[in-house]
Amino acid sequence: MTHHGTGRMTAGGAIFTRLKALGVDVVFANSGTDFPPIIEGLAEAAAAGVDLPAALVIPHEHAAMGMAHGYFLVTGRPQAVMLHTNVGLSNGATGAINAACEHIPMILMSGRTPVTEAGRFGARTVPIAWGQEMRDQTALVREAVKWDYELRYPEQIAPLLDRASAIAMSTPKGPVYLSLPREVLCEPVAAEDLAAPASIAPVRVAPDPAAVAAAAEALAGARAPLVIAQRGAGDAESFAAFAAWAEEWGIAVSSWWATHLAIPTDHPCHVGADPGPWLAEADVVVILDALAPWWPDIHPVPAAETVVTMGPDPVFSRFPVRGFRSDIALRGENADTIPALIAAMDRLPRPSGVAARRARLAAASAAERAKLEAAAADTSRGMTKAFVSAALGRALEAREVAGQATSVFSELGTKLGFLSRRAPLSWFQEPHSGGLGWSFPAAMGAKLADPARTVVATMGDGSYMFANPTACHQVAEALGLGVVVIILNNEEWGAVRASVVGLYPNGAAARANQMPLTALKPTPDFVRTAEASRAFARRVTDPADLAAALEAALEAADTGRQALLDVAVLPD
Repeated sequence: MTHHGTGRMTAGGAIFTRLKALGVDVVFANSGTDFPPIIEGLAEAAAAGVDLPAALVIPHEHAAMGMAHGYFLVTGRPQAVMLHTNVGLSNGATGAINAACEHIPMILMSGRTPVTEAGRFGARTVPIAWGQEMRDQTALVREAVKWDYELRYPEQIAPLLDRASAIAMSTPKGPVYLSLPREVLCEPVAAEDLAAPASIAPVRVAPDPAAVAAAAEALAGARAPLVIAQRGAGDAESFAAFAAWAEEWGIAVSSWWATHLAIPTDHPCHVGADPGPWLAEADVVVILDALAPWWPDIHPVPAAETVVTMGPDPVFSRFPVRGFRSDIALRGENADTIPALIAAMDRLPRPSGVAARRARLAAASAAERAKLEAAAADTSRGMTKAFVSAALGRALEAREVAGQATSVFSELGTKLGFLSRRAPLSWFQEPHSGGLGWSFPAAMGAKLADPARTVVATMGDGSYMFANPTACHQVAEALGLGVVVIILNNEEWGAVRASVVGLYPNGAAARANQMPLTALKPTPDFVRTAEASRAFARRVTDPADLAAALEAALEAADTGRQALLDVAVLPD
């Protein structure tokens, strides 16, 4: 209970006060029986006019995690997620794995079933208080978070949240977790210092100057340098600098399984998604924030003289097995390492062959784009993911010419390259952790953070079902989030089928009329799923109808109404 006259409030309410002081705008919450002191504290704070983060009801934990992920991607500011005991945390664990894989900071919390059976305010009542107890609840997310702890006393709220926030935002960034026993949340706590500035600053790691100098010398003297980029090129300033640097020095850039855009797809040095041909001839390779920069069984082992790795954690220490070569490592945020490398190279002479190399790359880049355009235009057998990708690119480009910012969140949906993208926040692909159902809620989080941005989520039919679409559509309607969802519906687990064919190209499964464990037939009526939440929704089966449908969906989203297109595509 809050006692305003004595400056005290429930510990549950104090959490929100402290989160606001730490810069958190939103707490994505899925409440449960551990939440009464939190809900009471929120109501009391509202009655007293206390400024708190927005507390949003998100009716599925995976959606809450995805929204926090997407919110950070377009703002650079970490948000908070509050879940219900072990069962809520288990539903959120996939989102924590995704966030950890992509270095996405967030403050994850969940209640803990009451410790006491009687005799304390907040002790156990209904049977689930016994049923939800675990010996080690944090084990559900421990491998995915950078730090975890359990709140023991209400006066720990400010120092623990300060520590959680600082660790989440320190290089490399990532999620943190705090469990919240109900008895502690019910206790009163002094409110006076909850709005004070953060007591702990995050650590931003700078690259080693000697390593920067060595990498610069290797690249400046390279005959055939190659950059393989996966997770972007930092902030808007370093993104622009990276593109200019690649062109100035004539450096090939490949976007192999890119989860973030590092360079415009039509840049004259962008050689496309496949690094293979360029790896074969490269004498210096830069692995720019890439968890898996090539496919060891397919691509040639680079015979390069020097391999440089760059990123917040260039050796990806979280992952037990990762044997990609690293001769020089530059550790730091991409927004710091890229400018440092560029500055070091600016002091070095340009080799004589740069102009010819630049011209060769421009020709190869143009040829690659022409090949993709021709493939995308082929609808002789029906619509392909390439066709839909190109059509969406054209629709969004028309908006960008008019000054509109756009972002695409793709999850086994549209394909980079076929889809033209140019701006630093314009492309996000599913995390390499593969926790499906990510793109729809991530897109909603991005739209919540930047309402003026056109935000599109594209995904396969399986990924859409993984997103708990009824919950996501409910949230989009409740919050007025005008996102566009495009389902590229091939009625199967396409990624699974491709994996089987990749391992057994001449096997029985590849020859079967219907590959086991891959079909998603009959396809549900996804249009009706969306229409249940009053969305604009349309099924598209004819390639000739796609452009008009895209425009109608985008126009509906401009009004704050969510839109969905269920597009029938051929299997890849």
